[in-house]
Amino acid sequence: MRQFLQSTKIFLIRQWERYKKAKMKYRIGIPVCLILLAWYIFCLPSPLFHVPYSTVVSDRHEELLGARIANDQQWRFPMSDSIPDKYKTCLTEFEDRHFNRHWGVNPLALARAIKQNISSGRIVSGASTITMQTIRLSRKENRTFGEKFIEMILATRLELSYSKDEILNLYASHTPMGGNVVGIEAASWRYFGHQAATLSWAEAATLAVLPNSPTLMHFGKNRDKLLTKRNRLLELLYQREILDKVDYELAIAEPLPFQPHPLPQVAPHLVTRLYKEQGGKHITATIDKSQQERIESVLGRWNAEFSQNGIRNIAAIVFDVQKNEVVAYCGNVDFEKSISANQVDVIQAPRSTGSILKPFLYCAMLQEGELLPGQLLPDVPINLNGFAPKNFSLQYDGATHASEALARSLNVPFVVSLRKYSVPKFYNLLKRAGMTTLNRTADNYGLSLILGGAEGKLWDISTMYLQMAQQLNIFNEESRYYDMKQPSYILSDDNDQKGDRNRTPLFSAGAIWQTFEALTNVNRPDEIDWRSIPSIQKIAWKTGTSFGFRDGWAVGISPKYVVGVWVGNSDGEGRPGLTGARTAGMVMFDIFNALPQSRWFARPESDLVRAEICHESGCLKSMNCPATETDTIWISKKGLNGSVCSYHKLVHLSEDMKYQVYDECAGKRGIIHTSWFILPPSWEWYYKEQHPAYRPLPPYSPECSEGSDIKPMDFIYPFPNAVISLPKQLDGTPGQLVFELAHRSPQNRVFWHLDGQYIGETKGFHKMEYSPAKGEHHLIAVDETGESISVKFSIK
Repeated sequence: MRQFLQSTKIFLIRQWERYKKAKMKYRIGIPVCLILLAWYIFCLPSPLFHVPYSTVVSDRHEELLGARIANDQQWRFPMSDSIPDKYKTCLTEFEDRHFNRHWGVNPLALARAIKQNISSGRIVSGASTITMQTIRLSRKENRTFGEKFIEMILATRLELSYSKDEILNLYASHTPMGGNVVGIEAASWRYFGHQAATLSWAEAATLAVLPNSPTLMHFGKNRDKLLTKRNRLLELLYQREILDKVDYELAIAEPLPFQPHPLPQVAPHLVTRLYKEQGGKHITATIDKSQQERIESVLGRWNAEFSQNGIRNIAAIVFDVQKNEVVAYCGNVDFEKSISANQVDVIQAPRSTGSILKPFLYCAMLQEGELLPGQLLPDVPINLNGFAPKNFSLQYDGATHASEALARSLNVPFVVSLRKYSVPKFYNLLKRAGMTTLNRTADNYGLSLILGGAEGKLWDISTMYLQMAQQLNIFNEESRYYDMKQPSYILSDDNDQKGDRNRTPLFSAGAIWQTFEALTNVNRPDEIDWRSIPSIQKIAWKTGTSFGFRDGWAVGISPKYVVGVWVGNSDGEGRPGLTGARTAGMVMFDIFNALPQSRWFARPESDLVRAEICHESGCLKSMNCPATETDTIWISKKGLNGSVCSYHKLVHLSEDMKYQVYDECAGKRGIIHTSWFILPPSWEWYYKEQHPAYRPLPPYSPECSEGSDIKPMDFIYPFPNAVISLPKQLDGTPGQLVFELAHRSPQNRVFWHLDGQYIGETKGFHKMEYSPAKGEHHLIAVDETGESISVKFSIK
């Protein structure tokens, strides 16, 4: 009994010790299992591939425009949503027939590989499935037994996270295809010149066998081996009745390509821009490839002509007004040539603006009632604190209507207008409108701002015109104003032109419509009267020419499109004849001819009022304007507070209208009272040369002494406070200055005095030559009736 108890005790002690050991193992085993499970769950990297991708840009219909190589210098296109069925069939039949039936590792293939390797004494088969190959491509590790085991584990994990089609896509997008080409999409373009979706059976089979040994077999070497391998796969597909006899024979007869195809180079400057902004993605642009190619062809034809005059570069941008999108983006011509700075994207390059900004000043002044469309503006030589602008033609009209000054792009009237509007105010308006290149102060630009003293981008300026067209269209549809969004060159559902509602727009619809109406009167370069030909569409357009003939601009506007064109040399070289009208203007109209036409803008009558206007002065009708010489026109609402005609004055004439008289001295000549159109003397001097119908005011009757408040004469030169430099003559003597004035009665004698000293008299043509000394001077002119005028100037 005692022995039995002792034996039982020993047995229980042993069982307890065994229990404690098992419990310890249990406690250790659970955490180990949990750790292994957690590792298995999280062992798969996300994303699976950490590699740089090429930048691929397609048009709005998913046609390839161009691509830029990845940062590691590989042509590796971003993954697409799917791969073609033909390639999928070829790949699985060649690499992994049981792909759709295993879970990442094929045990039968693994057993067969082990047997083959042992019997051969070397590795002849790896038994890798497509899933395992995908893991190997992502890890890029040396091929060892340990690495193989890891690949098998990760392959099973990959099967749990991705569908079979997704795994095929991962493999097809990252497998090497020879040289620096990676993935099926890049290989399709490089080897066959088209997208993977349109691969033939022969092409799909070629790309399926190529990754098997891409370094040994390539289109440039071992072509026979590659062809044999491809045909063997095609034969296998035929034997398995995947291909019928006709498809098989056609595929077998299809040759291999001899060399890689160049990728498309459509809209290359846009592709480059997107590469810099969003590199490594597949981006869908807003442009239409066929439309882009037509416009590039237009630019190519004109470039061939302009280059004969040493003008080597052209840029053009086309916007769709309704969609708020870029239709065509041509940053320059001959992108592939590394000459003439052809790779410079001039659309985004600051260039001297010339006169292209004048419509914005015109529109702003119309809107604020500071100007009426037909209002007379001075067009005479002026000097404003040393700034003496000249018209492009170097001629002057004396006075011109504002809309005509805009259509003819006269400089002096717009400098005078800017002085009235104020430079800082216009400067701020341009910045609010979207001009990003104003990096100096308003005072630094001064009045030259309106004549090209600032630089602007073709993108900014064209966008400013675009937003005016959009504002007018929207107001005509909704009678409301909105903030305008920047146009986009990336296709998106968020490209709507309208932002938040804005009750105080930069430009009102009425002023925009009046501005566009004036711009339709710009003489077209083909010298055709478009109004007489119904088939020619109505287009508002404006040109600009920079100083030194370096930049030619043209922007055209219709309700459907805005077209901006720049012509010149990217390096800034000027060329004779490089003007906006004769270069950029002709290109712009050619582009419009390649675009669908549209009806003209509707008149926004709710933002306009009708007013009686003096026909000759363009100002609001005054009491002295003849009733037969007034027009009723549409003007901006604030235009009712604009200038009233001051040029028609009530004058008293003899009955034969040969003399001015007044009651006390009319005598036998009699007296009539009539309205007379009278311009200031300096305006009149130029105006009557261009307008033969203009009638100067008759002289006073000899019986009457002048008592009119009408100014009889005015200086043409020198300008008030002018600073003048006199060049020396060939013999070294000081040059002479020619004083000149305009007199309403040219036959009156004029007596000239400089600094209180009499220097001579003139009659008929009032010009006086003299050589003043250096320093400040005071010039006085007195006519024989006692009327006098004076001006101060200085000689440096």
